This record gives sequence, C-alpha cells and structure tokens, in this order.
Amino acid sequence: MLKIANLHAYYGKSHVLHGVDFDVNPGEIVALLGRNGSGRSTTAKAVMGLVDWEGTLEWKGEKLQGRKAYEIAHRGIGYVPESRDVFPNLTVHQNLLLGQKGKGRGSRWSFDDMYAMFPRLKERQHTEAGVMSGGEQQMLTLCRTLMGDPDLIIIDEPTEGLAPKIVELVGEYLQTIKSRGIAVLLIEQKLTIAMRISDRALVMGHGAIVFDGTPDGLRADERVRKEWLEV
Repeated sequence: MLKIANLHAYYGKSHVLHGVDFDVNPGEIVALLGRNGSGRSTTAKAVMGLVDWEGTLEWKGEKLQGRKAYEIAHRGIGYVPESRDVFPNLTVHQNLLLGQKGKGRGSRWSFDDMYAMFPRLKERQHTEAGVMSGGEQQMLTLCRTLMGDPDLIIIDEPTEGLAPKIVELVGEYLQTIKSRGIAVLLIEQKLTIAMRISDRALVMGHGAIVFDGTPDGLRADERVRKEWLEV
C-alpha cells in the first residue's frame, strides 16, 4: 500500500533521513520505534509532503513526488501529528464535521462510531476543543482524522502525556481501526503498547531503519533494544 525506498529528507541544509526503506501493507499495524531525534516524525512528514525529500514514496502505486499535503490526504492517508492540532474555537462536533472529506455514505465511520469509541467526546460534543484536556484533544484529533475515512492512518506519539488507563484505551481503539481494514503506522516510544498491538516493528536510528521484523524478533534482539531504544 505504502512503499518507501531510499528516502532522504532535509530541513534546509540539515540532512535528516538517510535512505529509509520500508513498506506498509493493507490492514496491518506497523510500529515505528526509536529515540527522540531518530527521524520517525520526519518520515511521517515526508509521506505527507511537509518536508523536502528525495527518493521513492508511492501510495497504491502512485508516486507522491510533488503532491501537496491536502492532495495526499484526499488519496486516503490520514495523519495525526504529535502536536494534537485541534480547532480550539470550534466544538468537538464541529471539529469532527471538518474531518469529513465528502465520501458520503460509503465512509466506514460515523459520528456515532466516534462517540461510541470515546464516550467522553459525546459528553463534550458541544464544548470548544481548546478548553479540553490533552488526552481529550488526542482522542478528538484521532477521530477527526478517521472521519475522513483513510485507508492508512499515521499516528505520531498518540500516548505521549496520557494517563496509563487512557494509553490502554488508545491501544484498544487502534486495534478497532485495524479491524475495519485500515492500516496504521504507529510512531511510538512506549514499547509495551506498540509491541502488544503491532504486526511488525521497525526501529530507527540516525535517520535510517536499523531493525525491521516482528515484535517477537525485536524482543529477542537485546543489542538493538539497548543501542537504539529507550528501555
């Protein structure tokens, strides 16, 4: 579904990604792990056309070179950034409404689905998003992205700053997303949640993939975990 090959990315003259290679297949959860500064978020931004890059990025066989972020989103890639970007002066319901991309009745997700997954959002559907807690805003950002009915959702550090109970809920909801045929690229530092729900684990270090295998394979590779992960 998503093919990344020999991907290099830059912030001005700073060379951040150095030949990243991996694929994401339909309906799988792929965890992209690594320490801060390893290049995980930059990889996501490259896919979405938000940083300068060169190499190969293909979505369902179509090259993404030169595409704007909104064009990439409309092709079926959803992106949930670490910054939890909500529209603060709009209500929860209005934020969700803005997430729809005009696919109409063919969408896999509805307002009822969102409120069933996160009852707290239903309670606060008429509340302005800017006054909600960080955890609530994270839920809202995820749901707003799902309302666009993506085939792949890229989620950057969804559990950052959340209480352990909410972290477990996020893991359950990511598995619900997968059950509806949506692939997930999960950028995460918390090994517990990532290793439990992922089909495949990737580890980044110094802007390149240093491990690509199963969660069980990563558990068995003590060298990679010690050298490249926060354990």
